[in-house]
Amino acid sequence: MNSEKVVFAFFIVLALTLNFGFFLGDIDNPNHHNVYELYAAIVVSIIATIMKFGDRTHVGAVLLATSFVADLQLVAGAIVWAVATNTDIGLSSHMMASIVSLSAGALLANFTSVILLILETIMVRH
Repeated sequence: MNSEKVVFAFFIVLALTLNFGFFLGDIDNPNHHNVYELYAAIVVSIIATIMKFGDRTHVGAVLLATSFVADLQLVAGAIVWAVATNTDIGLSSHMMASIVSLSAGALLANFTSVILLILETIMVRH
């Protein structure tokens, strides 16, 4: 067993599960979405992105692209949250829905990464 591959897969799957945990709940209810879970999802997603830099294959390039998309959307969600809470705008249900929608886009990108990882694992086995 290659421990580097285990750590790589661990961070990809952890990025997906943390993002899903943040996404789950009523889209417009701030009580259902924890800001620390969003930040944990961002940190793990960035770690997963950094780990994907070494892969020079075509699948590696697609994995890196999906990671960039997830990072961009999660960071955008964090910026919207910070602006909403630190200005007169406030964390309204409309703002929360925007943040969770950005998280949903990142969730889709993370899901794509996991599917690609599974497909790549299946191809290596044969």
